[in-house]
Amino acid sequence: MNILVTGACGFIGSKVANSLSDFAEITTIDNCTTGSISNLPTNTIFIEGDCQSSITIEKLEDKEFDIIMHIAGQSSGEISFEDPIYDLQTNTQSTLMLLDYALKHRCRKFVFASTMSVYGDGHTDAVSEQSELNPKSFYAIGKIASENYLKLYASYGLQTTSLRLFNVYGPGQNLENMKQGMLSIYLSQLIKSGKIVVKGSPNRFRDFIHVKDVVNAFKRIVSYDENGYSCFNIGTGRSWMIQDVLDMLKDIYGKEFPIKYVDKTPGDMEGVFANITKAVSLLNWQPYIEFKDGFANFVSWGLDKNVH
Repeated sequence: MNILVTGACGFIGSKVANSLSDFAEITTIDNCTTGSISNLPTNTIFIEGDCQSSITIEKLEDKEFDIIMHIAGQSSGEISFEDPIYDLQTNTQSTLMLLDYALKHRCRKFVFASTMSVYGDGHTDAVSEQSELNPKSFYAIGKIASENYLKLYASYGLQTTSLRLFNVYGPGQNLENMKQGMLSIYLSQLIKSGKIVVKGSPNRFRDFIHVKDVVNAFKRIVSYDENGYSCFNIGTGRSWMIQDVLDMLKDIYGKEFPIKYVDKTPGDMEGVFANITKAVSLLNWQPYIEFKDGFANFVSWGLDKNVH
């Protein structure tokens, strides 16, 4: 099996590629903006460049893939306000170009890493895949546009799937990126300065899912065979208030640290958590790592990484 995993130098993409490399030949496109070549699994065919570049796409040399998993792209709502054109290019334009490539080169399946950000605010209960979309950032709007392109290409015969990832965390996350990944930002601040600056209210809430459970969802998609377009929430189904997360971090860290609250970032969401019934039922997937255990492991990894 030949699989293109874009973004395999990054946090999620590298772990997905490594998992799939047990039974498939992996090719990747990555510009290494936030990732590292050192993350690539061995024997991976690596193409350095932007997925939205026709020059980069040409380097695929008309290779036929069984599956394309598009995980690359900038993944910060905050950054999307700073440079909305780049966000559009790296997320939406890249998706359209890869979909076009997939159709022309007889690819069977296209899997897209979407986001919980598409739901926005205004949801008091767990959101399902049928819940209203209320995007609050350029990033979320671009992801919705990409999902709609997947729907269109599904009408041409390509099997397409969107995985709406909730707040992914875990060992290997980029602690140098201070504008993406709430938990990694807090951990990085604690390691570097011994204090944490929180952008927004401590009463906000999130659905945190461990990267290992996310990888398992991508693996399940390999054997999922359904014509047309599909969409799945990939979360835990549980919400955690930021204040509770910070209290938990103090317990893991073993001592108090100062916390400063400042204004929220543009497009920040009050909170959303997932209804995962569809993924559990149709993909035979479910999250196994409890947040308290996964978070403690993540913090220990970060502290150990800093020591060494």
